[in-house]
Amino acid sequence: MHHSKKKQKLEDGQQNGGGMTTDDDDNSSSFDRLGTDALANIFGFLLPEDIMLARLNKKMREAAKKTIVPLTDFVVDSVRKYNALVAMSTALPNLQQISVRGLDAGGHKYSDGDDPDEGRAARTANFITYDINFISRFRRLRSLELYFTPLNGRYAALFDFPLLHKLSIEYVHCLKWDLEILAGLPLLKELFCTSNESLTGNIDSLRVLKDTLEKVTLDCPHIEGNFMDLADFPRLKELNLRETYVTGDIRDIGERDFPTLELLTLPSSVYGGPGHEFQRISDAPGIIRTLYSIKRQRPNLVFKYWYGKLSKDSPDWYVLDDELFDEEYHEFLAPPFHIHLVEAGSRVGYRWQTNDDMDDMPCEVNWLDPEPGRESSEYEKYIRELRVIERQVRFFRGFHEPPSEEEFNVRLRNFVDECVSIEY
Repeated sequence: MHHSKKKQKLEDGQQNGGGMTTDDDDNSSSFDRLGTDALANIFGFLLPEDIMLARLNKKMREAAKKTIVPLTDFVVDSVRKYNALVAMSTALPNLQQISVRGLDAGGHKYSDGDDPDEGRAARTANFITYDINFISRFRRLRSLELYFTPLNGRYAALFDFPLLHKLSIEYVHCLKWDLEILAGLPLLKELFCTSNESLTGNIDSLRVLKDTLEKVTLDCPHIEGNFMDLADFPRLKELNLRETYVTGDIRDIGERDFPTLELLTLPSSVYGGPGHEFQRISDAPGIIRTLYSIKRQRPNLVFKYWYGKLSKDSPDWYVLDDELFDEEYHEFLAPPFHIHLVEAGSRVGYRWQTNDDMDDMPCEVNWLDPEPGRESSEYEKYIRELRVIERQVRFFRGFHEPPSEEEFNVRLRNFVDECVSIEY
């Protein structure tokens, strides 16, 4: 009896198509009835590679062309991945996020663009070349990253995406372009470019993106202009111009300038920017109070990498006396001629110290804010961070600014004598 039931099931299965049940037939029929728009919506939940594999018939291939591919990074870092992207440019044209990196090591490069570096072109003349201009087929591209990409020359096709929100270019030294070409990216929100020696232009060219830009990083040496040209950008949250030759004066920042800024990094070529050199110790409080005023108006603003230092041409400058102290003390106990901002909780101050490291032989803090009250919700955090700061003050305890040369030498002699007495 048992065997006859199995036989009956097998025969039923054969009548239904060699093992396919009626439910399977219904599901298949339902799937076949889906239109290309519905299939495109389904494909929108898949990764690009999976969509390519799912294109089993003409309807699915048409649906793939309509699919708005989710923001999932497709990384081109080999010839195989390059060929896949070429196929996607016609089969999956609505890809939204692409990262183009190096090709396989040895003898591979992208075709030279206009006005290439002749030396590099000669060195790579025998390389196998691959077209890069096809990337302009992705008209819905939202994010493009170029990272160590072997490009040489100018490529207009890389800057013609009407919906692009984010452009990142890192370590692409021979890609020649000017900031003016960003007019071809009218919806750009984030621009990140670092170590691109062939980038040129004036930051005034960014004004065509005034109403969209939110984050700007330009760590490239041939960028110029005045940083205040971006002061009225209503959405700008981060501005990093650290390695540029942009100029300006932080004292020009008014209460209504940079209304949404949260992170500001300026080059030393800006008056009051990181690495600013003071001619006198007494000049420092003025710049510090300007920075403090800017921050008070924008509580969330961070001055990243900011520090100042006394100029070696200053009449206040001195060094250790070679006749009094061995060379081993010169780096360990230098005069405190660098100045940094300090924060404990929300309380802001500044202090002088021996070099750029935040906790290296500092003087006492000059606080610009009053101490928060004990009833304040952040009082415990303030006390905790304050104790760390106070423990860092040792050699220059009691000094709120650099000591005179005489005071410094007296303090150093006493320190050396104490060390010798402890040793013996």
